[in-house]
Amino acid sequence: MIAEILIFILTTLVAFAFYSYYKNQNVFKSKDMKFLPGFPMFGNIIKSSFGKNHMFYDLDRVYRAFPGESYVGYVEGFVPLYLIRDPSIIRLITVKDFDHFVDHRRFATDDLFNESLFMMTGDRWRDMRSTLSPAFTGSKMRQMVPFMNETSNNIVQYLRETEGQNIDASRLIRCYTNDVIASTIFGLQVNSLKDPENDFYKAGQSLVVGNSLTRRLSFFIVMTIPALSKFFPFFPKETTDFFRGIVLKTMQHRENNNIERPDMIQMLMEAAKGTLKMQTHDKLDDIGFATTDEADIKPKGEMRQWTPDTLAAQAFLFFFGGFESSASVIVMAVHELAVNPEAQGKLYEEVKEYHEKHGKMTYEGVQKMTYLDCVANEALRKWSPAVITNRVCVKPYVLPPPREGGKPVQLEVGDGIYNSVSSVHWDEEYYPEPEKFKPERFNDENKHKIQPFTFMPFGTGPRNCIASRFAILELKVLLYHIVLNFEIQKCGKTSDPVQLAPGDFNIRAVGGSWVKFSSRN
Repeated sequence: MIAEILIFILTTLVAFAFYSYYKNQNVFKSKDMKFLPGFPMFGNIIKSSFGKNHMFYDLDRVYRAFPGESYVGYVEGFVPLYLIRDPSIIRLITVKDFDHFVDHRRFATDDLFNESLFMMTGDRWRDMRSTLSPAFTGSKMRQMVPFMNETSNNIVQYLRETEGQNIDASRLIRCYTNDVIASTIFGLQVNSLKDPENDFYKAGQSLVVGNSLTRRLSFFIVMTIPALSKFFPFFPKETTDFFRGIVLKTMQHRENNNIERPDMIQMLMEAAKGTLKMQTHDKLDDIGFATTDEADIKPKGEMRQWTPDTLAAQAFLFFFGGFESSASVIVMAVHELAVNPEAQGKLYEEVKEYHEKHGKMTYEGVQKMTYLDCVANEALRKWSPAVITNRVCVKPYVLPPPREGGKPVQLEVGDGIYNSVSSVHWDEEYYPEPEKFKPERFNDENKHKIQPFTFMPFGTGPRNCIASRFAILELKVLLYHIVLNFEIQKCGKTSDPVQLAPGDFNIRAVGGSWVKFSSRN
């Protein structure tokens, strides 16, 4: 009896897989769209699903298959998606006709993450974005730099004690981003290099989607069959409970004891009271070429009163983004500087000159160092933490024809969009020799040549990354301290050229990012 049931279930799954496979093909054929057939059940993501390559390569394979198309069909498991290749159409979706594409795809059922700004939809997203925007102004970000300097000094001290050893930059940098987030958001002082068993660092490690078969399977199911996601939590419940507890207890303790500290928890407490507002003299400073514009998002009615749980979700989101996404870019920047000594030499000369004149890294200093900005931008171009940005059609929309002589394509409510980010960043049409690390692409002589909507590491339009300024600061401050004090050198385990390791969406080098730090003193 059991065998018969199992055979029935297996037969049903196989039949459904082939039904979806041909149905998705017919969707694209009926709209005269190009697509790669892929495989039943997996669509175009079979290699990354089985850990054969990184998901970027699956996306890029489809992107490069049809160079004359503005957009193509892409299948993620059972889900047909529209992969946008043309920067002008990315502009339509993310800026000009944004009201048709306000929401992200929902892919998680975790209560805490679902309450975050990233997963919010419609008017709730607009209201939360409006609430949080004042937390990322110039004056607020300026207050974060001393915390980043302090944590960077811990990194420098550790590297002095381990000089000459081969260092896994991945672990080193994730300790840095963990400790920066602990300090600037949660008001906690930790040193994860000295105490890697601290609860905060261990909780952060548990959030990183790994490359085990179990985690890949869970990720595949969550992304391709959202209805089953409640059985496969995206984040461990004990970890989300840990972060919720920290935020709620800290807010209650500060409220009871009238404590104030210039960190994100304080800003969330002000948001709960409705006192977190943009000051007339304040502004959203441009701290580099990658800085995103902040749209004038206003609530449609009265300002919402947010619950403590919802505010805790925003702190959790900032941790998740700041810990892993920021770390991945910094790690790859360190790796690239090790295998590109000429670029590192130019950066050192600028950093040394600034240090001799000013003595310490400041918020204004971040804005002054132009080659540091070039290095940061090139790392963000080549190794953007957002391989794609996703949108959902919330109002019927007609896409321009996918090619000259083609016909427009009708999108319906619920249709999913993938805006290509990394594939555009690696497209020879926009960046000659894209595989090379060339910071000069972003100097004053060249950056005006960069076509709009071909450089978008933090997304574009009103739904871009709200914390882009924080991420840029976090990257630049640490690079400044490391390059000022050490020469980053290749070692026997350093991969060159850099290739992405198989996995889900984490940006990591094959074999890790092993380097050696040699003191300049």
